[in-house]
Amino acid sequence: MSIRIVRLGTPRLPGEGLRIGTVRRPPRGVPKADFASGNWYDVWFPTLAPSLETMKQGQQAATPSQWAVFVRKYTSEMSAPDARHALSLLAALSHSADFSVGCYCESPDRCHRSVLRALLIEQGAEVV
Repeated sequence: MSIRIVRLGTPRLPGEGLRIGTVRRPPRGVPKADFASGNWYDVWFPTLAPSLETMKQGQQAATPSQWAVFVRKYTSEMSAPDARHALSLLAALSHSADFSVGCYCESPDRCHRSVLRALLIEQGAEVV
C-alpha cells in the first residue's frame, strides 16, 4: 500500500488507485463528468494545493532562490491546521490503501507535488 505522486491528465499506472487532485482549480475546458475518465482526478482536494498567490510565485520562479522562496511559502501554508490534518490522514491511509495525488505541472522538479511528496514522507507516509 502506498501513495504515488503523479501528473494529472496522464495515463494511470497499474495499482495507482484513487487519484486525488491537489490543485487550486479544475482542469480548463474539461467537463466535470470527464475528470475521472480523462485521468485528471477522481476527487478534487484543493486543501493541499498552494494558495493562488503562492501558486503564481512557483510558476514564475526562474532561479533556485526564487524556487526556494516558493518552497518555504508552500511549506508554511501546509503547516496550517487543515493542511496538517489532511497530510496526517493521507499518510495514515497510505499504510492501508493505494492512491495517488498530483498536479498538472509538466516537471515534478518545479511543482508543488515534489514538496508535497517530502511533506507526506515527513508524516510517515509510504510513497513510491
